Amino acid sequence: QVQLAESGGGSVQAGGSLRLSCAVAAYTISTYCVGWFRQAPGKKREIVARIYRPGTGTNYADSVKGRFTISQDSAKTAVYLQMNSLKPEDTAMYYCAAGGCGVWNNVTTYVHWGQGTQVTVST
Repeated sequence: QVQLAESGGGSVQAGGSLRLSCAVAAYTISTYCVGWFRQAPGKKREIVARIYRPGTGTNYADSVKGRFTISQDSAKTAVYLQMNSLKPEDTAMYYCAAGGCGVWNNVTTYVHWGQGTQVTVST
């Protein structure tokens, strides 16, 4: 069973930064592509960023390009999402997910999900 556990969410003022972490078993990053998604109240879950297996390439949603960075640690036991220049519209529950490496921005590509961590950005 693939387990993912997010942490690092919190409340921050606009313009601030947060770093989210997704703890994974070592084989997860070698086996799957891992993505970060977010879901705001009343909205659909949307992709934020994805890191390729084995972590050499990345994709980003247009809304976060230049502000967010996805990365993994050298031990391949964590995937991070560094979020800079945060905006109120970034407020959402953030999830990490693992799955195939097909259509990177399609929710159905990902089959294993964490429980999420809340990010709130105030003006």
